[in-house]
Amino acid sequence: MAYEDRTYHGIQGAGSNEDGWQPARLLVEKPEFGPTQRENVKVLRELPEPEDSGGFGWGYDGTGTSHTAAALLADALDLGDPAACGIAFIAHPEDQTLIQLREDFCDDVLSQLCDEWRLRRGVILRWSRAWYLQHGITDLPTALRDLPTRTDTDT
Repeated sequence: MAYEDRTYHGIQGAGSNEDGWQPARLLVEKPEFGPTQRENVKVLRELPEPEDSGGFGWGYDGTGTSHTAAALLADALDLGDPAACGIAFIAHPEDQTLIQLREDFCDDVLSQLCDEWRLRRGVILRWSRAWYLQHGITDLPTALRDLPTRTDTDT
């Protein structure tokens, strides 16, 4: 599969239901640079939150952050459904390597984010590749084997 660049856009309180509760949303967008280019950004899709999960979250360390990490990493690494690949917060069977990747991504990245943020796919892939190498794991997911150079993602 050819590399596809995309931007992940997290928005806290971006919707509401009949109780007034506003769940967080994770949008997948066409990458654009700078605030003026993002005014009319194209949303490619929205990542679904796991059923009965309590929703996505970030800016802290908790279950919502783990759900967000599972959704982002599964999408960025082209792993498919988070529960099926074993990275989801409540997955059976769990993949212990992916679970540790998810929790470290929560600690290193997601716990530091504000209410609204954007992360390019390349950032997540480079962070993930470094994590695998730091842990001495050489059996990399396909998406991490041949990361594109900066010039490959500029088009």
